[in-house]
Amino acid sequence: MTADRPLAEKIALVTGATRGIGAATAVALAKAGAHVVCVGRSEGGLQEVDDAIRAVGGSATLVPLNLKDSDGIDRLGGALYERYGRLDIYVANAGVLGPLSPLGHVFPKDWEDTVAVNLTANWRCVRSFDPLLKLSPAGRAVVVTSGAASKARAYWGPYAITKAGLEVMARTWADESVSGNLKVNLFNPGPIRTLMRAKAFPGEDPSSLPAPEEAAEAILPLCLPTFMETGKLYDFPQKKLLSFQMPA
Repeated sequence: MTADRPLAEKIALVTGATRGIGAATAVALAKAGAHVVCVGRSEGGLQEVDDAIRAVGGSATLVPLNLKDSDGIDRLGGALYERYGRLDIYVANAGVLGPLSPLGHVFPKDWEDTVAVNLTANWRCVRSFDPLLKLSPAGRAVVVTSGAASKARAYWGPYAITKAGLEVMARTWADESVSGNLKVNLFNPGPIRTLMRAKAFPGEDPSSLPAPEEAAEAILPLCLPTFMETGKLYDFPQKKLLSFQMPA
């Protein structure tokens, strides 16, 4: 481990690693010395990320996987244990926007797909990766959330509801792990120059938004063995680590 490679010999896993914040985070972790397990649906996207990781002198394992495949998540957990015996870093980034419409107009399949990816898949990942992270001397989990989780904004129901559930899941996981080496924190990127953001706000000028690489640089410190906070939220727009407060 050196100052420019603080994650040397660490094993990291990033979901939704084919583009946007996930891809940028995978590259940032690899540049810091970690071997990155990149999980995503698109083999082409994973190959592009692998090229970017190799360009910074890093290494990766590519895992084409739809996170709605719960058995596939379990197989991945088993494979990680057999190959590495642990997992040091887990960045839960994968998510879908879902339909932007009144709740009563949401089709059941669209609701179920949004819940499956944003909530159920993340729980399945916790179930599979928690034992591996606890085998690390300094396991670190970063769960990517959204400001929508606390806004209850009209027409954003499926996305906001699943992100709110995800936040409580991560905080519960953090509280269950408080006496051990595993630290679990949330990361709110805010508006970032991604395809999801463009889909939600098609009239917005993407050049006015921070690039995914900027968000990734803020995620990196939360993954370091020296970061000892847990159950907190790093709010990227404010550049600040926040504690959750009970309603007044």
